[in-house]
Amino acid sequence: MTPTTPAPDTGSDSLARWLSDRRDTELVALLRSRPDLVVPPPATMSVLANRARQRASVFRAANDFTTAEFGIIEALARLGAVDDGVARKTLVDDLRGRITARAVDRILDRLRSVLLVWDTPDGLRLVAAAVEAVPWRVGRTPETDAFTREELDVVLAALDPAQRSILDTLARTSPIGRTRDAAPGSDETRPVQKLLAAGLLTRIDDETVELPHRVGQALRGEAPFDPASLTPPSFKASTKAAPDTNSTAAGAALELLRHCEDLITALGRQPAPALRSGGLGVRELHRLAKSLDLTDDHTALLVEVLAAAGLIARGNPDPAPPGDIDDYWAPTTSADGWLTAHTAHRWAVLAGAWLDAPRRPWLIGRRDQNDKPIAALSDEVNSPTAAYDRRLLLEVLTDHVAPSTAEVQAIVAWRRPRSAGHFGHETVTETIREATALALVAHDNLSSPGKALIHGGDADTEMANALPEPVDYVLVQADLTVVAPGPLVPELAGRVALVADVESAGAATVYRISEGSVRRALDAGVGAGELHALFSAHSRTPVPQSLTYLIDDVARRHGRLRAGIASSFVRADDPALLAEVLAAPVAATLALRAVAPTVAISQAPLAEVLTSLREAGFAPAGEDASGAVLDLRPRGARLVVPRSRPRYTGPLPPNDEQLETLVRTLRAGDRAASAPASTPVRGDGSRTGGAATMALLQLAVHAKRSVTLGYVDAQGTATRRIVDPVSVAGGQLEAFDPATGSVRSFVLHRVSSVALVD
Repeated sequence: MTPTTPAPDTGSDSLARWLSDRRDTELVALLRSRPDLVVPPPATMSVLANRARQRASVFRAANDFTTAEFGIIEALARLGAVDDGVARKTLVDDLRGRITARAVDRILDRLRSVLLVWDTPDGLRLVAAAVEAVPWRVGRTPETDAFTREELDVVLAALDPAQRSILDTLARTSPIGRTRDAAPGSDETRPVQKLLAAGLLTRIDDETVELPHRVGQALRGEAPFDPASLTPPSFKASTKAAPDTNSTAAGAALELLRHCEDLITALGRQPAPALRSGGLGVRELHRLAKSLDLTDDHTALLVEVLAAAGLIARGNPDPAPPGDIDDYWAPTTSADGWLTAHTAHRWAVLAGAWLDAPRRPWLIGRRDQNDKPIAALSDEVNSPTAAYDRRLLLEVLTDHVAPSTAEVQAIVAWRRPRSAGHFGHETVTETIREATALALVAHDNLSSPGKALIHGGDADTEMANALPEPVDYVLVQADLTVVAPGPLVPELAGRVALVADVESAGAATVYRISEGSVRRALDAGVGAGELHALFSAHSRTPVPQSLTYLIDDVARRHGRLRAGIASSFVRADDPALLAEVLAAPVAATLALRAVAPTVAISQAPLAEVLTSLREAGFAPAGEDASGAVLDLRPRGARLVVPRSRPRYTGPLPPNDEQLETLVRTLRAGDRAASAPASTPVRGDGSRTGGAATMALLQLAVHAKRSVTLGYVDAQGTATRRIVDPVSVAGGQLEAFDPATGSVRSFVLHRVSSVALVD
């Protein structure tokens, strides 16, 4: 009799057995690390093992691997772990001198935690698709450091077109190329021979060459990393103290908030027409930049951040600007609440919006594929990986303080080699520039508020601690400047901003008082006595006489002419002053008509009357029916943005309770698949099949026997499970399901098979 040859142990069967031997808590942790494996819920461990080996799922799990983890995968593949077991000692010996045994064990645990490596009696096994996820050719020719990156760039720039074309083709496609010119003794003037001699190609055999990985990185503009290095690059620490970093960041935060306030005011006063494509035109961006005295690049960053935070939006604002345009960029009603919030929270709203925005503001102004400039707030700025890349870059600054751009590139590329192409020199430089403007970074170090924001801490509190204490006093100078030696308390800041204009800002803000700023305060209903009291009470320096004279002089002339609603009226205590107004050209523009020596009326709105008279050189004040001065400053246009529905971003990851239930279901499915059972009764939908199923289930109820139940749910998913029937009636089976620990209902016409468990 010929002995039976045992069936080969396939990787899927081996992985399924390894999964079955795990404790329930271990399985929950494994499924938490690979949430895509549980949709739809697998019925058995074999189904789960097959899903864990699928290429798309493996690639998704490998996106966060470091160069060291890919190096271990490469070593396992080279030692044959895809088809056979590899002893741990063999792996450690193979990597001796490159990485410690303790680090190998730590990485193996990481690979086990995502179901790419598992243990068998013969040793370690590796999922085959993991080899394909390695971002370089496994089994590549060992490379030498013939060039630094700077030297390599110079050499590549000096190549002739024929040589560069060969390298570019290999960089875009496969690094392996076939050519007759690779054999020794070939014509040395041929491009391939020149590239071999220069070390830019490596000979594999007489007809095959390979593009070194580092050369391919340089050609593709990727951040450099060494596939052979299983330890992360290290760099010296910064000597910059944390208080210095935080104080600089606090100053940047105050500047950011001031500019954003001014930008909201500018857009409220004159909303910016949106382009047909939805973005903000270059001309409008330049207008805003000029009004804020900023560069176009910095203004573009601000509008992107405000839009990401929901403080400006596109639509038809109220009041609508004149003209036939229906689409504008304007502040939203949310901006009013943000403007009144405390400083630290306002910063956190802006910085958090930038951190999570799937956009790259630094692309604005650069040329797109059609050689047209990319507009702010346009779709061309979108980037699905922007938020992920941004967080990764800033995490590098958390662990490696004050590195250069090249060092940041090297660290990031080593940590995420599959994403190394995202971190070119410009991306790193511009992202850090934006983070610095947003006060997350200062002196190339991550600030304490930035760390809190990235790592889930209390960013509001950290920024509040970094900001200087608000002060309730100012220093009034003889040249009519007012110095605030720190951020003013909100009530005082509002009163000073009403009567003075910001001349320079920073840790200390300098305001300038002028005739126009004093008139602005008087127009808002603040009397001359209140202005004198403001500076007397809050100035730590003596109030100069020049300021007292200026306030009294402007107040004496202010309000001598009064305008009200008639539609509007103009009155003056001095008949000669009203006669002067009626003789001016503005009287015809407003259609003013005298009804008394000191009163004239107009059909123009009050705001228009006040504006026209001021432009004509008069200083009118608005008043109500009681004669009190009205504050008629424009409030700015606002957009009411309806609350949008949350965007669907895919299935939510299962919680621990759901994962525990799934593990019990997997155990039950395995028991049902392996339990010996009698000949099953098939439910074919016929009356005879239904009667047989009903009879067998009723027998199981009376005999208190377990059955293996084949069932197809409403989503069409077929499962097998062992249940304990309780009752059969009304077209339903009530049965205790050990997988869930509860009694469940099963619709009889969805039962595909029933068999008694022996």
